[in-house]
Amino acid sequence: MSKSSIKAALLQVHSIIGLAISLLLTVIALTGVTMSFEDEIQASLNVEMTHVEALSGPMLAPDELIARLQAGHDYGKVSAITLTSDRSAAVRIRFARSEGGSRPSSVYVDPYNGHLLGAPRGEDFFATVRRLHRWLLLPGDANGYGRQITGVVAIGLIVLLISGIVLRWPRRAGSMKMWLKPSLALRGRGFQRSLHSVAGTWVLVIYLVMALTGLWYSFDWYRNGATWLLSRPLTAAGPMQPKSPRGVGAADAGPLLLDRVWSTFLRLQGDRFATAQLTLPAGTGTLVRIRSWARDASHDGARDEFRIDAVTGQLTSSEIYADKSTGERILASVLDIHRGSIFGWPGKLLFMSAAALMPLFMVTGFMLYLSRRKHRRASRPALGILVPGE
Repeated sequence: MSKSSIKAALLQVHSIIGLAISLLLTVIALTGVTMSFEDEIQASLNVEMTHVEALSGPMLAPDELIARLQAGHDYGKVSAITLTSDRSAAVRIRFARSEGGSRPSSVYVDPYNGHLLGAPRGEDFFATVRRLHRWLLLPGDANGYGRQITGVVAIGLIVLLISGIVLRWPRRAGSMKMWLKPSLALRGRGFQRSLHSVAGTWVLVIYLVMALTGLWYSFDWYRNGATWLLSRPLTAAGPMQPKSPRGVGAADAGPLLLDRVWSTFLRLQGDRFATAQLTLPAGTGTLVRIRSWARDASHDGARDEFRIDAVTGQLTSSEIYADKSTGERILASVLDIHRGSIFGWPGKLLFMSAAALMPLFMVTGFMLYLSRRKHRRASRPALGILVPGE
C-alpha cells in the first residue's frame, strides 16, 4: 500500500470520527469551560453568606450544628459537612438529593449559633452543567449510559489527535514556523485547512491530557489499570473495610456520632488543616470519610484522607498525601490535571482557552469535509455528455 493511499484512508477515518463526535465534543468542551473557574465564581456570588463575624467563644460541634439546623428546617438527610480552621468562615452542610429537587443541595450555617445563612447561589446551575459535562444529562447519571458515551468520545478524540498530527506532518518537520504559524494569506479551503491543523497543533498536548484523564471517570477498567500501574501494591488492592461483629448489623451499631469523628480527626491533625470535609455513609454503614486540606495545599488533590467509625470514633484507615509515591500523587490529582488547576490559575486559564477552541475545530472540520465532497463531485467525468466511442 502506497503512502498516499494510507494517508487517504487515515483522512477518511479522521473525517468520519470527527463528524460522529464533533457535536458531543463541543458540548463537553464548552461545559468544561463554564466550570473552569466555578469555585471563584461561586465565592464571588456568595461572599456575604460564606463569612461570619469571628467570636472568641467556642464554635458548635458538628452534631449540635446539624441538630439546630434540622430543628427549624426539613432539608432531609445530611450527606456532608465542610468545616474550616478559619473562625470567620461559615460551615457548609450538604444534603442527599431530594425528589424533584425541591430542597436546596446545601446551605451555609453560622458555626457559633447554627443560624441559617442561606443556600449558595449558582449551585444548581453548576450542578446541571456538571451533569451535562460528565453524563450528557442522560438518566442514571454515573450509573447510566452517559458515562460510557463520554468515554467513547474521549477515545475518539485521542484517535483524532493522533491521526491529525500524522496527516499534517510537514516536509520540514524541524521548522517551528511550519508547525505553529497559520497561513493567513490563504483564502477559502486552504485557510480553513491551515487554521484547523495549526490550531490543532497548539492544543494537541492539552487535549491529550484532557482525554486521558477524562477516561478515568468513564471506565472502571481504565481506572483499575491506572491504579495498578501507578500505585504501590498495597494501595492498588485498596484498604480493607473492617467487618461488623458477627450478628451485628449497621442498624444495630447505634447512631452516628459526628462529634466522635471530629474529635478523632482533631487529635490526628491538630491545627495543620485549613479545610475538612466530612462525608457521611450513603447507606447503613458507619464509616465517615474525611478529606483534609492543609493551609499550604497547592491544589485540590493535595489532601489527606481518613476513615473514622462514627459509632466508636476509631480510625480505620488513613492516606497521607506527603507519604504517597509520585504515581499515587498523580492518581490523587487526576481532576486537577484534567482541568489544569494543578498548575494554578494560569493552568486553568490555559486549559479553559484550549477547550474554548473546540467549536473552531468542529466548524472548520465540517467545512473541509463539505469542500472535499464538492471537489470530488466536480472532478467526476460527466458521463451523460459523452458520445459513443469516448
